[in-house]
Amino acid sequence: MEKDQNQNNTDKASEKDQKDLNQDQKTENLETNNKEQNQEQEKTPEEKILELEDKLARSFAEMENQRRRFEKEKEDAFEYGGFSFAREALNLIDNLERSKQILLNDESLKDTEALKKNTRTF
Repeated sequence: MEKDQNQNNTDKASEKDQKDLNQDQKTENLETNNKEQNQEQEKTPEEKILELEDKLARSFAEMENQRRRFEKEKEDAFEYGGFSFAREALNLIDNLERSKQILLNDESLKDTEALKKNTRTF
């Protein structure tokens, strides 16, 4: 029984310690926030202007970098697209040429009107 009371007292003490720690952390956070706000309020107008100019310059630089990246991606897309189209077109032309040679070499079709008519279009 006495052990249970000691355990309960220990648990209550631990809970109280935890609450105290949480309260201390909240107080520290508030103090930190207040210090940051005071530092911002202490800035002179010139410092604020310089800070804003720096942010603006960084924003412009980021926009320029983004524009360059998009331009390069666009060029790469056109280059790859043209290359892909040319490769497919060459494959198609090669297949048509092979088909024409097969038809011309076919003994059963030699000297027929259909062969002459179809091979003229190639």
